[in-house]
Formats: sequence, structure tokens, C-alpha cells
Amino acid sequence: MRIGVAATPEVAFPTLEWLLSSDHELVLVVTRPDQPSGRGRILQESAVAAWASRNGIPCIKPLNSLDMADDLANLDLVITIGYGVILPEQILALPRYGFLNLHFSLLPQWRGAAPVNRAILNRDTVSGISVFALDKGMDTGPLYVQKEIQISSHENAGELLSSMAILGASAVEQAIEMIRQGISPTVQKLAGVSRAEKISKEETRISWNENAEYIDRHIRAFTPEPGAWTTWRGEVVRITSAHVFNLPIIAPQGSIIVDSGLVLVSCGNESALVLEMLTPSGKKSMSAKSWLNGARLEIGEVFE
Repeated sequence: MRIGVAATPEVAFPTLEWLLSSDHELVLVVTRPDQPSGRGRILQESAVAAWASRNGIPCIKPLNSLDMADDLANLDLVITIGYGVILPEQILALPRYGFLNLHFSLLPQWRGAAPVNRAILNRDTVSGISVFALDKGMDTGPLYVQKEIQISSHENAGELLSSMAILGASAVEQAIEMIRQGISPTVQKLAGVSRAEKISKEETRISWNENAEYIDRHIRAFTPEPGAWTTWRGEVVRITSAHVFNLPIIAPQGSIIVDSGLVLVSCGNESALVLEMLTPSGKKSMSAKSWLNGARLEIGEVFE
């Protein structure tokens, strides 16, 4: 088949790499326009655009979905993976076999923009990937392939998503073979629908009034992006790795406590977290011990 891929993040890489090695022709990559990044707001291309450049695959960055119409008209199939744009029906109808989407949940659970984050926040122990035919709805199209994956109690959203991406490549391969054999997809069930709403910045702020188990889950759900954060001395600090302390701590919530070389933060219900990795404002990621060495903590200081 002559195939295009519409994608933006690195999670598309396993499927792109499989397509390069397959007997299909990867004709085109579609990705989001370059976005301003960093303090200098310098335009930066997406991870998928950089991949296409390295591998010599034509890449387009349409400002409007209709602008890609001519490029899609001679394709057999387009696969979308985290593209981040809702496509109109007239575009979905252009490729011979339409569009497939690789979605990172077991649909109809967690339809929407942040399925992996929501699964971790919800304490789900099982998730998976779904390959389905795109239609005009939000993740409502009929299903070709679904595969389950266990969610570890210690992994963060980025780690889980990486595992799902690898699993997704084989699922896409299976779905394409079903299309070649003329096997129809299955309509999604009406029961069990849940929404994975887009994440706001304020939602990612850590509330130290919650218990340590919840805050640990909160940190893992938003790591590496968009990042769980708190403030210290009026500056944002992103907490990227922590674990629950196994002894009760009686101190005001958010208190920073140093005990036997560990950096602890008191949480609700007399619980505490051990900080492992964090990123202070304007600095690179560092261990909590390295941060402590330069922080010059004063007694009674807190994260807010």
C-alpha cells in the first residue's frame, strides 16, 4: 500500500520505523507546523518532522487541514498517531481505505486527548492500545485491533506511553493486514465510555494536602509532560520522580524535611514523599540531593 502518516510526537517512531522496513511504501509524513520553543521562542519542528528529514521522507506541515487534500488523494491509507488535529470528513474520505488512528487506551475507555495520564490518575491497572477507523467523532470509529498492557505502580506516563508505542506498531501492522483481506472493523461498545479531557496547567499543580500515595500518582501521571509542579521561594519547581515514605510524618503539609540524607515532603494524613528527581526553575533536572546541596534550606521552609 501507499501509506501516509499524520503524527507529531516521538510516540509515532516505532510505527514509522516498521513502515520503513515493511513491504508498504511510506509516501508522506504530515505533521504540525513548527512551534516557538524555549525562552527565545525560536521556531522548532516536531519530532516527527525531524524523523522524516533524517530518513528522506517527504514532509508537509499544513496550516489548514484542507491544504493537504492534493497530497492525500493518491494514497491508499493514512495512519494518525498523536497528530493533534480533528480532520474534516472530506479529508478522511480521500485515501482509498480512509484513515486509521492509533489510540493509547482500550476504547471506548478514555476517549480524548490525555488517555495515558487519565489512566494513571484513575489508578487503572490495565490499559492498552486501539487501532480504529477514523470517523467524524472523537475516537468513536470502529475497531480493528486492541491489545492490553499492564500498568506498573511505579511507571510514569512517558514510560507507559513508550511501551504502548512499541505495542502499537504491531497492532497497526495487524490492522493493515485486515484491510488487505477485506475484514471489517467492529463497532465500539456503547458501555464503558469515559473521557480523557485535555490537561490544564493548574491541574498539574501538586496539592500537598493530598496523601502521599495520591501525590505520587499525580507526579507519575504528568511526567514527563506537561509536568507536575509546586513552588518554592516563589519559583516553580517540577517534581519528576518520588516515592512514598513508609513512616508517618507529623508536620505542616508541604514542609521540606531532611532525614538521613533523604529529602522528604510532608503530605496529608501524616504521610510523606521522598523526592528523587526535580527540575528547579531555569535549571536542568537534578537529584533531590543535588538540589539540597545548593538550596541552603532554612528550618520551616515549605513547598506551596
